[in-house]
Amino acid sequence: MPSEVALLESRTMRDEHLGRVDVLDKVKALVMLPDGVHVRTEDVARYFEVSTVVIRRLTDRHHKEFTENGMRVLRGAELRVFHSDMVSLWDVNQGESYPQAVTQLRLYTRRTVLNVAMLLRDSDIARCVRTYLLDAEEGWRKGYASLDRRVTAAEANLDTVGRALQELGPVINGISVRLDRLDRRLDATNQVVGAISNRLCDLSDDMRRMERRMDKRMDDFAHQLRELQRSQRRKRR
Repeated sequence: MPSEVALLESRTMRDEHLGRVDVLDKVKALVMLPDGVHVRTEDVARYFEVSTVVIRRLTDRHHKEFTENGMRVLRGAELRVFHSDMVSLWDVNQGESYPQAVTQLRLYTRRTVLNVAMLLRDSDIARCVRTYLLDAEEGWRKGYASLDRRVTAAEANLDTVGRALQELGPVINGISVRLDRLDRRLDATNQVVGAISNRLCDLSDDMRRMERRMDKRMDDFAHQLRELQRSQRRKRR
């Protein structure tokens, strides 16, 4: 398990833990600005129970690292826009007006605050955060070891399954060959059925033509019979 000193001294190790911002609230509630994203230097100092001077010195000394992890310094128009947004979100029920910086404002995200916790030496809160991080990593390592054992056992079972599949290979291949044969026979049967269906359609057309011819002959016969009857009636007169 890595030591707290290693976390303080190693940028690489700190980077590995920067995703664990949930640890902050496990140690102490971090009060955010109304946007729910940023905190000021005063808020960071209040969280770690140190002076703002200590936080400013730390962030000045590790400015590049903190900037890469979310720290921003607002000035001019950008600062005015930010203040305007915060005033619109500020809860008037707090009984105080939103504190506005005059010339510049240094902002931190949760990720930056966690970065501070991994570098701030003289703070009991920061030490608690580091302890939580390292304990969580130890728990993760144990969980990984347990998972590794399970994976190893699963791989052994897969080997057994693999051998069983190899034994079943010839059987499966024979079934595949028979299925191919059945497919070919089914295709041939479908072709025969298709041909019969076409022939039946042709026969149906022939039957309709014969019916029309028979109907015409019957009509002709009926007409001739009526003419014959008329002729006989005229002769009797």
